[in-house]
Amino acid sequence: MNLNQKSVVDFIKLCQRVLHVSKKPGRDEFINVAKITGIGVLIIGAVGFIITIIALLFGKI
Repeated sequence: MNLNQKSVVDFIKLCQRVLHVSKKPGRDEFINVAKITGIGVLIIGAVGFIITIIALLFGKI
């Protein structure tokens, strides 16, 4: 990997621009994201549990 001073400076400028544009989420936005993430985790866990139960019933594990 060839790193020179110009590429490092460009990367730092890009990071500064992203940090300048980003903002801390408000309480409502945070709660909505947390709910959606929790529901996703529960769905994926339920699918994995169902697949495991089906595999146990058919004797594949």
